[in-house]
Amino acid sequence: MDDTEAEAEFLEDRDPEAYPSTLRITSDSEDAHRRGALERLERWENGEEVPHVINFQKPSDLRALLTDRRIELLRSIMAERPDSIRRLAERLDRDVKTVHDDLQVLAEYDIVHFEQAGRAKRPFVPYESIEVSLEISTPNPADDIAPA
Repeated sequence: MDDTEAEAEFLEDRDPEAYPSTLRITSDSEDAHRRGALERLERWENGEEVPHVINFQKPSDLRALLTDRRIELLRSIMAERPDSIRRLAERLDRDVKTVHDDLQVLAEYDIVHFEQAGRAKRPFVPYESIEVSLEISTPNPADDIAPA
């Protein structure tokens, strides 16, 4: 995740109902991510809904977060909110501790949230959709020229 965004933790105290409908997970350079953030800020200031963006500068970090098992967890939670972590593990026929650990990792990135339901924690995803974007393109020769 971009260090600036991680330090800001700007969504930490936000009501989950107030989250944007889309989460975008990207792997862009720091400059591209910064330009996108400024563009989103301008759109937000103009009253538009903008996605929450989590950026990884290295594609390997994005791949490490979104394993097949974690994507399966997200799809299951988004399809039907489970009553508890235990019920989710049963639904997926997985070990409760492993599901818990995967949920904790996803929660660290503000993808999964929990609500207390008695003694159980109910995981939920506050977004309607999650988009993953990884751009691979031919380098622009102008990018290699150092500024004078």
